[in-house]
Amino acid sequence: MVLRNARASGDLRLAGRLTSTSRPARLSATTLAARGDELIDEAARRSRASLRARGARLIANALPIAQTSLGAALAWVVAHDVIGHQRPFFAPIAATISLGVTLGARGRRTIEMVVGVSVGVLVGDLLTAAIGHGTWQIALFVALAMAAALALGGGPLLVGQAASSAVLVASLAPPTNGVDLSRSLDALIGGTIGLGIHYLLPVDVVGRARRATAPLIAELAGALEDVADALEARDLDRAEAALERARHADALAARLHDAVSVGVETARLAPPRRGARGQLALYAGAAHHLELAVRNVRVLARGAVRALVLEDNVPPDVPLAVRELAAAVRALGRELETGDGAEEVRDAAVRAAGHATQVLEGTSNLSVSVLVGQVRSTAVDLLRALGLEHDDARRVVVDAARSLEED
Repeated sequence: MVLRNARASGDLRLAGRLTSTSRPARLSATTLAARGDELIDEAARRSRASLRARGARLIANALPIAQTSLGAALAWVVAHDVIGHQRPFFAPIAATISLGVTLGARGRRTIEMVVGVSVGVLVGDLLTAAIGHGTWQIALFVALAMAAALALGGGPLLVGQAASSAVLVASLAPPTNGVDLSRSLDALIGGTIGLGIHYLLPVDVVGRARRATAPLIAELAGALEDVADALEARDLDRAEAALERARHADALAARLHDAVSVGVETARLAPPRRGARGQLALYAGAAHHLELAVRNVRVLARGAVRALVLEDNVPPDVPLAVRELAAAVRALGRELETGDGAEEVRDAAVRAAGHATQVLEGTSNLSVSVLVGQVRSTAVDLLRALGLEHDDARRVVVDAARSLEED
């Protein structure tokens, strides 16, 4: 009676707690040992995966590291050997900042950083020549540098970089020959060289988009497979783990969005990468709808947890539909990478929507209705990631049950 009231009132946590207390809690020594071995194996697997991920990240960023090193050295050579400045340390600093920012930022942010360095150094040089340097001068330098950056219409990056550069100038020994703009010129030289290297020798923008897509595809498909396993085994713990996995996919979707945004802008401005614009457009279109799919899968996983907590009946066709979604996600990854998975994406998404829709004909269970709705929504997202218009994707999903019956 108490359990029924808890369910009726929507207190899922209480219902789950009451349900769990009604189950036998005895665990044999063999079971405990087996679970301990599973935990050790899982920890080892995650450690190996972490090492592989770190190695892959280092390899992926080898070219940007080389570019930054080259930019710093080239900026010093130009400022010291060509221009003739004695200690042009602001040149390699500005080059390093500009190239470091371009690893994960769009062009406007990079330009703001370069301008911020130059403005901060210029303000610091002018004020140092006029009033010297010291404690109260640092406060004044920072205030005026930030005001100048804001007056130029700069964003937070420009303002912050201007302030930090002004502090650096105010802390160093002032020029001995009055007003000396060599340091601000060095900063401008270094920033310009950094931007030039970024756009004339750009990183592989398609490769970066591909590397950002692969872990998202794996995590999203894995979360769907975990949901299907949990529903088939009626395992609440596994369902909760699937929900956590779906939540983790949010960060991967954001990383893909950033990689695609930077890649599109780089391909537009960098002559060597203009040929990549077509392929990047495919990734850009897919990235948005994959982000929507992640949200729907998260709601789907939460619905699975709810169904298991309430001990609602979930027909076998529901986990079957979820598995088809996982297959569609993996096929989408192949389509983006090699261009040979579009038909499989469409077929698997149609089967998923069809199995889910047929379930509604035999049940009015609210939990099942939620699961079916999320399966259908995710199928639409995956079809749209292929390039289908919204109305066409919805029409395919609506007709899915009929197509399955005809097969």
